[in-house]
Amino acid sequence: MTGGAFHRSRAEMVPERPAPIISVGVIGWVRTNLFSNWLSVMLTLASLALLALIVPPLIDWAFLDADYTGSVGKECTAEGACWAWLDQRIEQFVYGLYPPDAYWRVNLALVLMVPALAYLLINNMPYARYGRWYAVAYPAIAAFLLVGGLGLEVIRTDQFGGFMLNLVAGLTGIVLSLPVGILLALGRRSRMPIVRMFSVGFIEFIRGVPLITLLFVATIILQFFLPPEVSLNQLVRVMIMITLFASAYMAEVIRGGLQAIPQGQFEAGQAMGLGYWQSMRLIVLPQALKISIPGIVNTFIGLFKDTTLVIIIGLFDILGQARLLQTNPDWLGKVDYETFLLAALFFFVICFGMSRYSINLEKRLDTTRR
Repeated sequence: MTGGAFHRSRAEMVPERPAPIISVGVIGWVRTNLFSNWLSVMLTLASLALLALIVPPLIDWAFLDADYTGSVGKECTAEGACWAWLDQRIEQFVYGLYPPDAYWRVNLALVLMVPALAYLLINNMPYARYGRWYAVAYPAIAAFLLVGGLGLEVIRTDQFGGFMLNLVAGLTGIVLSLPVGILLALGRRSRMPIVRMFSVGFIEFIRGVPLITLLFVATIILQFFLPPEVSLNQLVRVMIMITLFASAYMAEVIRGGLQAIPQGQFEAGQAMGLGYWQSMRLIVLPQALKISIPGIVNTFIGLFKDTTLVIIIGLFDILGQARLLQTNPDWLGKVDYETFLLAALFFFVICFGMSRYSINLEKRLDTTRR
């Protein structure tokens, strides 16, 4: 080949061709994740066989052979599930003993929660500055709507129940445990002996005691440590203990993230003339929290599921309402599985949503990806 022909061939580049169909799209995903090697093939086939055994009978029981109408359990005569109770008891599952004429207050609080969460969790929202202030003010707005006062009828917290109770206790613990956990993690690494000993003692004590024990302490003993003129209702005590319990675990998760930060990052803040809190806020904590995202979300999920323990101290959350319906003479023996299945569905939706958001957040913050 002459020099001129060589240069002409180099100038005429071969156009890019699409990737093989077996390596992209759905086919590529299936090939990579389900049939990449012989062990993967065997596990995939075994899983498909197991699903074939479980899913069709479950669909038949839950939907095809189920009863959907009836006012009492004896009217459910089909071989499948009995869903006739839903139109009579679903409000009890969601709101507990909350007054029916005030359901709009709970619904409004849930609607207002959507933009509050959006401004906290989603970037590039319009009017972000004002939206974040609204998100900060939302807990006070929700408390006003749910409890009342200032013109709204006051509703006792012992009337809270159903899934609303799980949401109130869980979201309160999630919102408060993160900042408290950060302070405890920093306190455990502090050079001040008193701060460090207090943080270590608090964390180790809380982690060494079951949550159910702390809930009993909250309902029976906590009032003895308060001034006589201060009286906290049962729900507030429970939320305090749930928050403290989650904060201790959160502190250890965040401490692990702090230990993963190279010492040079701390020294860089000092070299720039930043104080301790400035260095933590601008340099160290953002990196530590990014590293700790899986552990933080795992703690949140565990905290939210632990709210079901309030049934032990006489608060009827969604599981409490399920047990009440199972012992109701009108439905006795007919809703042994259906009520728990509905409760599991409620929890799965919330916990799965938190898990997927954490995965997306990790990908968005991953600076190693191109």
